[in-house]
Amino acid sequence: MATYKSLTEADLLAFSTGLIAGVDEVGRGPLVGDVVTAAVILDPSKPISGLNDSKKLTEKRRETLFDEICDKALCYHVGRASPAEIDELNILHATMLAMQRAVAGLNIAPELVLVDGNRSPIFIAHNGVSLTSHSIIKGDGLIASISAASIIAKVTRDREMDVLDAAYPQYGFAQHKGYPTKAHFEAIAEHGVFDQYRKSFKPVKALLGL
Repeated sequence: MATYKSLTEADLLAFSTGLIAGVDEVGRGPLVGDVVTAAVILDPSKPISGLNDSKKLTEKRRETLFDEICDKALCYHVGRASPAEIDELNILHATMLAMQRAVAGLNIAPELVLVDGNRSPIFIAHNGVSLTSHSIIKGDGLIASISAASIIAKVTRDREMDVLDAAYPQYGFAQHKGYPTKAHFEAIAEHGVFDQYRKSFKPVKALLGL
């Protein structure tokens, strides 16, 4: 396992050839909801134009690419860790668990797993063998499969926040997506928290007096 801070042309070629699973997460910073990860193996015969870090794309473009990825990828899977798991394990370890679940759910075994960021968990194939994995700093803007995973995870979690917004409109989840904004703090100060909040996060702990 290696961590890459920069990539050569040879690296980029190697990391785009074969059954490469890109993995990324969304939702480490919010106060509420699951941390969501995705693993994607793209089909080299069906290229997708415009893949990039999901944060650099408009919502409309993410939605369009989400549908194209789902249609063209060899396989993809969403993994997650719940607020209860985040509270028990801490956000870092819960994110690693969610990434493992995303890769474990792929119906094709990857030859290599590439993870956005500077940390990668151990991934185990269905036959019990450890998969080779590397972490790529800012990989969501460099590696197509990681970009695709970033988009799948982002759109999935944003849609879940929209559902939560419909159930709890007074919190404004459709706007802030659960992140600790001024408007969100004002909402929880007025309305309190419910079971999907991460009780180990400092602002929520303070509100609950823990």
